[in-house]
Amino acid sequence: MMAEGDNRSTNLLAAETASLEEQLQGWGEVMLMADKILRWERPWFPPAIIGVVSLVFLTTEQQQRFHEICSSLVKTRWRAVGWWKRLFTLKEEKPKMYFMTMIISLAAVAWVGQQVHNLLLTYLIVTFLLMLPGLNQHGVISKYIGMAKREMNKLLKQKEKKNE
Repeated sequence: MMAEGDNRSTNLLAAETASLEEQLQGWGEVMLMADKILRWERPWFPPAIIGVVSLVFLTTEQQQRFHEICSSLVKTRWRAVGWWKRLFTLKEEKPKMYFMTMIISLAAVAWVGQQVHNLLLTYLIVTFLLMLPGLNQHGVISKYIGMAKREMNKLLKQKEKKNE
């Protein structure tokens, strides 16, 4: 009776093994190489295993950074849309202020475009845009915006004193 049970399990094992071999037909070479690596047939296989595992975990860290970058891009888009909406609100609520702002802005852009060669201007704009994330990360932009705000407040206070 035991021999019959052993025979059945042997036949079942053989059938399932043949089925699995058929399903993995195209992966034979890969599986043989993976077996050699996992059994450390060469002395450099253990460091290779550690390197691959480290790379996978490093990729996870990079995935987190990628998520942070995407989030930052979404926030930047929200800011741009917010400024765009404020511009149109200004146009509807204070058309004269909007007109003056646009005239001054366009005149400044035209003047800069006239004074600086196009290639140099393009170089400066591209360089600034590529430096912008780093400048922001290291607080340089916040520092200078803070200085500009303080100067504007000083000017406004001086104007208020003159009006008094």
